[in-house]
Amino acid sequence: MKRGFYTIMSAQFFSSLADNALFVAAVELLRTSGAPEWQRAALVPMFALFYVVLAPFVGAFADALPKGKVMLVSNGIKVVGCLMMLFGTHPLLAYAVVGLGAAAYSPAKYGILTELLPPSQLVKANGWIEGLTIASIILGVLLGGQMIGPQVAPLLLGLDLPFIDTGPEAAIASMVLLYLVAAVFNLHIPRTDAALLPMERPLALVRDFSQCNARLWADKLGQISLSTTTLFWGVSGNLRYIVLAWAAAALHYNTTQASSLVGVVAVGTAFGAIVASMFMKLDRATSVIPLGIGMGLLVIGMNFIDNVWVAAPFLILLGAIGGYLVVPMNALLQHRGHNLMGAGRSIAVQNFNEQACILGLGAFYTAMTKFGLSAFGAITIFGLVVAGTMELIRRWHRHNTVEHRDEVERLLAIARSDPH
Repeated sequence: MKRGFYTIMSAQFFSSLADNALFVAAVELLRTSGAPEWQRAALVPMFALFYVVLAPFVGAFADALPKGKVMLVSNGIKVVGCLMMLFGTHPLLAYAVVGLGAAAYSPAKYGILTELLPPSQLVKANGWIEGLTIASIILGVLLGGQMIGPQVAPLLLGLDLPFIDTGPEAAIASMVLLYLVAAVFNLHIPRTDAALLPMERPLALVRDFSQCNARLWADKLGQISLSTTTLFWGVSGNLRYIVLAWAAAALHYNTTQASSLVGVVAVGTAFGAIVASMFMKLDRATSVIPLGIGMGLLVIGMNFIDNVWVAAPFLILLGAIGGYLVVPMNALLQHRGHNLMGAGRSIAVQNFNEQACILGLGAFYTAMTKFGLSAFGAITIFGLVVAGTMELIRRWHRHNTVEHRDEVERLLAIARSDPH
């Protein structure tokens, strides 16, 4: 791998590490300030907001400037969000600004790989970036939990920084330093020879994006893989908060203790993803759909656990099922997207749908807590919605294989013969 690749990986790791640690610190900031639980749950959809709103534009923005500069600007936006949170802006609004930075960051970090590396190294490079992302989720959540905990928070407060009066505020100030570390790496990302593309007019970008989105949803395998991965990431994105809320209600954990269980789910996801990458074939990807139904039912099963020694392996199993489900379906989606419109537009469409699902499911869970439903009741309904939606997707695919057998078999044959 070229040296610039490891610079990109380092920048991605520290930026994602700060994103996930900041989430835990923001939850604790809202809790200690007496904010209602629904506001804590709303952090997840607020982070996804600009991913959805700006979906037609962020890819074009990433192509109009050197990718390293885009990543640097995006990290700067995240720092602004942290500072807003520290200086009195409501955490939900400030965290949405951090999400704005993340939305701009995403297409740049993937796009520069295709500019810097030969095609023969792209699969390996994507494996690195996904592996580091999972590691940053695990370590970031654990780091955020420890920074607001009784051991580390007093040490941070002992630095006596101006305007920093509480443990969560000290943790958020530390996130600024992590983003600055990522920014230093951004400054050293090499400028590639790829030509910069001028941004088209906004209406033209929206029109092109809408056509690509419709094309992928019309494809008989694309629609199934897109709906499955969209639902998975919608569930996975919201599980970060759901596990925190459940651990507080069922195990009487504080935020620091509960954050370790969020990391446990990510460990399971990584394990399931590794197993799937070893044993699943692209043309058999749709066979994992029933696992999505099981994932929804397992979420409900959390309500019957009140012991951490049962909870830890249970959450690893929940994560592993999700990881085993998403890897082959994601590969099938990328395959169909590449054939239909090219990788870049396909990733933009995928990001839009996945973040829209995080936003929708997050708003749904937030509404349930706002109207007084307990964590146990909200988790039950959430799990039923997930299991029910996956059952509808299973029936949708069965309908396609019966009513459009020739087309589905032709698309599967293409998948079997794909050299990638």
